[in-house]
Amino acid sequence: MTEIADGAASGGAALTDLTRDVFLGGGLQILQPRHGYRAATDPVFLAASVPARAGESVLELGCGVGVALLALGRRVAGLQLTGVERQSGYADLARRNAQINGIAAEIHAEDLAALPLPLKRGFDHVLVNPPFYPAHAPVPQHPERAAGRHEETPLALWIDVALKRLAPGGHLTLIHLADRLPEILALIGARAGATAVRPLAARVGRPAGRILLQARKGARGKFRLLAPLIIHEGAQHIDDRDDFTPEAQQVLRYGAALDWQ
Repeated sequence: MTEIADGAASGGAALTDLTRDVFLGGGLQILQPRHGYRAATDPVFLAASVPARAGESVLELGCGVGVALLALGRRVAGLQLTGVERQSGYADLARRNAQINGIAAEIHAEDLAALPLPLKRGFDHVLVNPPFYPAHAPVPQHPERAAGRHEETPLALWIDVALKRLAPGGHLTLIHLADRLPEILALIGARAGATAVRPLAARVGRPAGRILLQARKGARGKFRLLAPLIIHEGAQHIDDRDDFTPEAQQVLRYGAALDWQ
């Protein structure tokens, strides 16, 4: 991790303390604020779950500094990548990260509740990593972190916009808390189907804390609950050594796709 100073804006306030962080075993170099919302493993798992192919179009709602979008672009060449981020400073960092990594992506500083006309078209894929916590949950010290973790925009609107922006047969891919899965399925309703869910568990024997969900707009296939992805080896974290499982390492270090079979 390299520490740098910078003057990018975030929602009107300056971001003056950035780090340059490594993802995908060095395959991505990412600028992000030291304080506020910081991307970790979730956007990489999200990117690994998108079944995109060269030539297809991808929209990420709430792209932050661009980790998921760029990790997907690193894995699959020839995609038309578009990101939407409400906080202007984070959108600016996403643009810069795309340039740093040599990956073409359009980043729009817009609110998903009021997307401009050019974004109101059918995409082959929409990926979403919405804030996990309800608005009434305790708020972090930094407002940018609160905006990244707490719902100012209801989850129902995130899912509604995502489904509206998908072309018929397009894929919605989402990561969220496991305990909100019933709510997510209810919000999707009959608008998408052939739904598959992959639980993410920190260790063997522990309940899943997060889920990855994939569904196709207009499809009528059966629901599938897949075996969980175990992220860490062993019953507990012992020291500072890397203890990712081989499957998690393939995704986090080498940018491999997750198996949805």
